[in-house]
Amino acid sequence: MFSLDWRGLVLPFAYLIVLTGTFMTFSTIYRKRKAQQSANLAPWFGPHLQRNVYLSLLHMEPETGSEKAPKVSESVLRAALLRRAVEDIHRIIQIRAAKAACSSLLQRGSIGDDLWQRFQRAEKEMEEELRDVVMEANALAPNWGQSIFQTANEIAANTVLRERLDEIQAQVTQEKEWWEKRRATVRSEFMKELEGEETGTGTPVDSSSVTSSPSRKKGKN
Repeated sequence: MFSLDWRGLVLPFAYLIVLTGTFMTFSTIYRKRKAQQSANLAPWFGPHLQRNVYLSLLHMEPETGSEKAPKVSESVLRAALLRRAVEDIHRIIQIRAAKAACSSLLQRGSIGDDLWQRFQRAEKEMEEELRDVVMEANALAPNWGQSIFQTANEIAANTVLRERLDEIQAQVTQEKEWWEKRRATVRSEFMKELEGEETGTGTPVDSSSVTSSPSRKKGKN
């Protein structure tokens, strides 16, 4: 009857167990180190001031000597949440514009993994931010979460358009001032040239008439 030599299989099984344990230990340490490095990376965006303002209004603490916290009106909370959503729109536009460039540079080896990890973390944070804004909007008004970002997008577009028009208006003002100065400079130079020509040129004297007058008088005589 066929029988297994269990003693001969102890060494291969022990080797597999040690190898598996080493691999799992290495994987765990590697993931912890990666998570720690990712946490130490600088954020892609700066502080979200609009979100901080909204949370401060939502969780306002009572003043000194008062037991109850001041009640914030719903209109103020909705306005603060809408401003938060507008800022999120601006950040989403920046992420979409930078994603293609970062991906292309990463494939070429022009940027390191640290920058790509920062970008991916910013994407995840924005996804969580959008879900949070939708939940807060639905809590303030039923079904408002479905349209808050549409309104925020219109406000963001109008803000960008207004800023662009202000820049164009500022450029028009600067160019107008430049042309006024240029016209005044050209006019002054032209007037100087005219004055120089008038002072440098006088009535010309005909020398032939002066020399020929005595001979004519003798001929007559």
